[in-house]
Amino acid sequence: MLSDGEAKELLSFLTLEMRPDVKGQATEYILGITGTKEGCRYLRSKPDFITALLTLTKDRSVAIVKDCYHALVNLSADETLHQALVKDANILPSLFRNLLDPSYDFADRISTILSNLSRHEKTCKEVFRLPEARNFILDKERCVVQRLLPYTQYDDSTIRRGGVVGTLRNCCFDYAHHGWLLSDAVDILPFLLLPLAGPEELTEEENEGLPVDLQYLPEDKKREEDPDIRKMLIETLHLLTATKVGRQILKDKNTYPIMREFHRWETEPHVLAACEKLVQVLIGDEPEPGMENLLEVDIPEDVEIKLKDMDAKEQEQMEREKEELEKSELERNESENMQPDGLSR
Repeated sequence: MLSDGEAKELLSFLTLEMRPDVKGQATEYILGITGTKEGCRYLRSKPDFITALLTLTKDRSVAIVKDCYHALVNLSADETLHQALVKDANILPSLFRNLLDPSYDFADRISTILSNLSRHEKTCKEVFRLPEARNFILDKERCVVQRLLPYTQYDDSTIRRGGVVGTLRNCCFDYAHHGWLLSDAVDILPFLLLPLAGPEELTEEENEGLPVDLQYLPEDKKREEDPDIRKMLIETLHLLTATKVGRQILKDKNTYPIMREFHRWETEPHVLAACEKLVQVLIGDEPEPGMENLLEVDIPEDVEIKLKDMDAKEQEQMEREKEELEKSELERNESENMQPDGLSR
């Protein structure tokens, strides 16, 4: 790709002090490298380049900043670079500081990076187990999580909402913090439920048991429009039910009526499947003693294989149902658009 000497020279151009035309050409070149899988894998072993790109997101030139974020988006799309980005280059603190600035022009790019880091369950678990990621986001003094919560309903950007919801979901893999996340200090539950709640009328008893922000919602209340974000919100709730304290709080806060009405409204098969798994926990009995923390339960290898096989078959079935639904809707629309031929005279 590049010799050591060429790489060293190129890196020297990627500084805030460098002439704008020189660093502009250098960032364009790096952006080109990140456009291929081979280029991304090459930069995996060059964390200094990732750090330089992050530094140049503070450059005065909008074009340079844009190229740097575009390159970081490309790199984050390759899951083999996630640890290099989070651990070696430590990109999260800078990204979150900018994301939490409502006027920051490149918040959507940051949200795309966070979404990419959240895309694969295995890698996002690994990334958010890293002390660099976990300690920053879940630091009780920094209040990062609390400042992210309002963006679960940020109407101006689907990308930004998705990035934030994906980050919150990843935080919930750390079950030691479930009690704190659901406590009054953070109060994450209303921010996860409100985008899933609709205008349906609940009984007085059901309303009184809900968090205040979800009681007696107006007739024009709309749900989250993006199905992938709806699914991530439900997955976050499901993760919180993995611990006894989480299950108890979600049940005590009357989560079930919200999900019951959501299930009646939802049409996307993959979102419905996630909802049904959550509801099973909400209405089910408590696990046996010693299995209260579902994230710590060791699953035998043969059972895990069977579960994965069942998940794969379930996914195939949902895809078939979705295709059949789309086909029937298309046929219905074509039928409605057909006009009878006029009579000839």
